[in-house]
Amino acid sequence: MASIKDVAKEAEVSISTVSKVLKNYPNISQATKDKVNEAISKLGFVPNAAASMLSSKRAGRIALLINPNSRTEAIDQIYMQYITGAIGKAKEEKLDIVTLFFSMIAEMSLEEITSYLQAQNITGVIICGLNKKSETLHRLIEKQQFKFVIVDAPIYNDSASSIWIDNAQAQAAVIKATMKNVDCKKILYIAGKSESYVNDERIKGLEEITREYQIECKILDGDFSELKARNITLQYGKDYDIIACGSDLMAIGAMKALMELDVFHPVCGFDGIALMGYVGKQMNTVKQDFAKISESAVEELKALMKGKKGENIIAPYELVRMRYEDIIC
Repeated sequence: MASIKDVAKEAEVSISTVSKVLKNYPNISQATKDKVNEAISKLGFVPNAAASMLSSKRAGRIALLINPNSRTEAIDQIYMQYITGAIGKAKEEKLDIVTLFFSMIAEMSLEEITSYLQAQNITGVIICGLNKKSETLHRLIEKQQFKFVIVDAPIYNDSASSIWIDNAQAQAAVIKATMKNVDCKKILYIAGKSESYVNDERIKGLEEITREYQIECKILDGDFSELKARNITLQYGKDYDIIACGSDLMAIGAMKALMELDVFHPVCGFDGIALMGYVGKQMNTVKQDFAKISESAVEELKALMKGKKGENIIAPYELVRMRYEDIIC
């Protein structure tokens, strides 16, 4: 088995430099980091994470890998809740935690990502934002070299758990609540990204309602974009009795468009972001506690690191009608 001395020799640097790269010290040039990481990958060096944990009196080192992937700042509150929840719970559980972004590993191969995580003594990863196109991450999860908790995707095995709400049930419930006191014959549904796992589940919930009530439905891709939802609603909104959206951001765009058209139809969203309360009209939505989901993900990851087998975990949600008075403080 390769040692840190072997890595230093291969990379033509000192042992202390290898140690600093492993501990992610600042002021180390990218060229040096690349040489060290290449040597780690070539020699198959695995840092002694257990010794590091003992010396720091911590239970382990984990990463929160997130993918905001949005052109608007409005959705950032969801990811800030993920970060806040994970950091707070990691501290409570005596886990070291680092935050990583998909963009940091986007161009890496499976081997490079593996070496990158090993170099930082990371043994477990929480992933927020995994989609069908994240092929390298899917392969990393299947490899089971690390422990994983995946938020909002039905991916689990012996070394990985998934955690999310029942999106189909929640979507059906919020549409049903929005139909109350409305003679609803036609629904316009503005969907999210096609590569998103939650999008598929939310459409299943919509289809359940349309079958149960024999309602005509038009589904259009809104790409989780406020602008796209606005433009769709400007074109089609006045011809439908209800506009259901796969996210709050799209619901905001839809409601603003109806206000421009001077037409009122009920609109419902999904997620429960505070911005909904500032729109000027009340809207039903599915409220998720993202910080609590993130806390639960940390707890589950720690259990996996102790030998627990992965499972699919269903988190709670609630239906709310967002009002300005509910969000001000």
